[in-house]
Amino acid sequence: MLTIIQLVLAVLVIVSILLQQRGSGLSGAFGGEGGVYSTRRGVEKILFRGTVVVAVLFFGVSIARLLL
Repeated sequence: MLTIIQLVLAVLVIVSILLQQRGSGLSGAFGGEGGVYSTRRGVEKILFRGTVVVAVLFFGVSIARLLL
């Protein structure tokens, strides 16, 4: 059971990391300002926090599998 949970969490971590767009977009492709710091808002903030939560869960399940 833990193996299946770990597999699902691994896929979720990969997908959530790939969905994050940091410094990309059309302006980044043409040399626009990509290095400007901006705060996360809206969906980007939710996606970031979700990634952190899923990564912590993945770590917890991995430790549980190691100990059991």
